[in-house]
Amino acid sequence: MELNRFIDHTVLKATTSVEEIKKLCSEAKEFNFYSVCVNGCYVPLAKQELENSKVKIAAVIGFPLGAMTKEAKIFEAKECIANGASEIDMVINVGFVKSGMMTEVEEEIRAIKEAIGNNVLKVIFETCYLTDDEKIAVAKACVNAKADFVKTSTGFGTGGATYEDVKLMKETVGDEVKVKAAGGIRDLETCLAMIEAGAERIGCSKSIEITEAYKKQLNK
Repeated sequence: MELNRFIDHTVLKATTSVEEIKKLCSEAKEFNFYSVCVNGCYVPLAKQELENSKVKIAAVIGFPLGAMTKEAKIFEAKECIANGASEIDMVINVGFVKSGMMTEVEEEIRAIKEAIGNNVLKVIFETCYLTDDEKIAVAKACVNAKADFVKTSTGFGTGGATYEDVKLMKETVGDEVKVKAAGGIRDLETCLAMIEAGAERIGCSKSIEITEAYKKQLNK
């Protein structure tokens, strides 16, 4: 297994600097990670830094609360794609889910997917705030709306990815949609557990430490 190809090398904190984005991109090229995941303002810089490499650019939108309007998210997604991203990680409107407004949630996902066309859409649930029934409902909405991935967390909520949530999400979407685990994945053991549960992409900032630990394990 090429573990590095599962990884979206991520920096999303509020204080992220230009130098940190340049470092992120340099590391992603060195370790051949699948992508870098950045805030929208840094997509043009990431494109510049990753020129002539195979590393893709994922941009978060509606981040981290998901509580802006559908139209604002669509604009943000289109702009990120225009600036060089090929993957969009969007946050659902958690409040709408808690209010039982699943039609609106599904319509938003569908609208964003239509806006970005063949580019990849990952839908962030923020599972720490949802019941299992709500997680299943959102996962089904993602299937209906033709999303490419369901994703556990922003990393900014009260909890991150869990084995149980990834397994539940995978069982619900089957082979129709892929699963990305993100939030609190800081070591190899946790990373491998998420993949075992059904994750096909891992979002983390401890990517290098995890990859190096995996290499050591293989060489034992």
